[in-house]
Parts: sequence; structure tokens; C-alpha cells
Amino acid sequence: MKVLALDYGSARTGVAVSDPTGTIARPLGVVERAGTDRGLARLRALIAEEGPDRVVVGLPLTLRGEHGEQAQETERFVETLRAAIGCPVDLFDERFTSVLAGGDDARAAAHLLTSYLEWSRDR
Repeated sequence: MKVLALDYGSARTGVAVSDPTGTIARPLGVVERAGTDRGLARLRALIAEEGPDRVVVGLPLTLRGEHGEQAQETERFVETLRAAIGCPVDLFDERFTSVLAGGDDARAAAHLLTSYLEWSRDR
């Protein structure tokens, strides 16, 4: 199953995609202001181009696992995204992916996707 991952941020959203078997994640790029009409159009184009079976969006819970302001903003974005695209969208805990990527949004999305793929294999 091919999966596309988004590390959402109001200014910059990292994008990564897996291979068709859902084994390997690779950074794809960054979409500026993904929550705007222009950003959503860019995401729709990327999703149409890549043809994923599923989209996963990182949910930035607090270290205690709580939904802070950023998580709430991400959930609002996901609702808008679900209405704009034609494939399933999942939220996945991303608490440590941005730290691992060292500030690179696309790499953060790839770390998120790697974690998601490992988690989904273990289910």
C-alpha cells in the first residue's frame, strides 16, 4: 500500500511518500501554507500525481500525549483535507519526528511515514 505523509505546519508542510509496497519512505518536498486554497490545490496535485492509497498526517501531541493548540489546528486542517481529496486520511502521533529531522520539513515527514509504516506492519 502506497502512503503519502504530511508533517503539517501553518507555514510549511513537509511531504513524504512510500514506495508502492509501503516499505520505504522518501522525502518529497514542502508545500507552503498547505491550509490555504493555494496550498490545498498543490496538495491535491501531489496526491493525484503520486496516487497513494492513504494519506497520513502527523498529529503533534504534547509530550504528555495531550491535544494542545497545534494538534487542534492540525485536526482542523485534516477535516479540510478530507473534504478536498478522494482517499482516506489518518492522523498519527508525530511527537518526535521534527526533532529527528533537524528542522527539515520533508525529512520530518519521511520520519513520520517510516514510523507509520512500521506501526501498520506490526498491527
